[in-house]
Amino acid sequence: MSVSTSRPETAVAVVTVDFPPVNALPSRGWYDIAAAVRAAGGDPAVRCVVLTAAGRGFSAGVDLKEIHRDQLALVAVNRACATAFSAVYDCEVPVVAAVHGFCLGGGVGLVGNADAVVASEDATFGLPELDRGALGAATHLARLVPQHLMRTLYFTSRTVTARELHGHGSVWRVVPREELLDAALELAREIAAKDGTLLRMAKAALNGIDPVDVHRGYRYEQGFTFQAALSGVADRRRAAFFEEHRS
Repeated sequence: MSVSTSRPETAVAVVTVDFPPVNALPSRGWYDIAAAVRAAGGDPAVRCVVLTAAGRGFSAGVDLKEIHRDQLALVAVNRACATAFSAVYDCEVPVVAAVHGFCLGGGVGLVGNADAVVASEDATFGLPELDRGALGAATHLARLVPQHLMRTLYFTSRTVTARELHGHGSVWRVVPREELLDAALELAREIAAKDGTLLRMAKAALNGIDPVDVHRGYRYEQGFTFQAALSGVADRRRAAFFEEHRS
């Protein structure tokens, strides 16, 4: 289990998440993503970061077993997610998310805060939070789909395909699975060809005019996650989820 960084090209850093079997991350994993993205963006030689994942899918979100074992872990996990999401959004240089397979829960938080998204044909995106006794990341899903679609997806726990997101303009390209990293690197290379100082200024400027405060939005959502935990409904939903998926 790891988060690693490679440099396939001088001005491009690739951060790869690998937490088998489904990239459901414990608190440490989210902090590792944050550290890797921040380090890459803080390197003066890097002008673009590609965030990708190994394995069956981009991300299954948080490790529910960690929360189910220890109620206090909920605070730690939510803080870790917020740190990772912020690291992507606040990265000094543009971040391109390369998404394959499932992108759920916290994965949507990462991708929604990226600057550009390239996805494979099999990629799907969604927030199954209501089915798993949690709330959150609607702030980030709203950056990928229109408002009413976001609400429908959130209330139903349905997913949306990469092709559908491409139709909404939030996914740059949809490619065969085997071409995903090459397509992401192609876009990253085009971005990295720009002046590094100007790119950093542009990233700061675009964040400054963003109509949505992603930090405050997610923090507000987290408050309802804690409320669900205190009321006991979160535990009941997670217990039902584990029962439904018992192997």
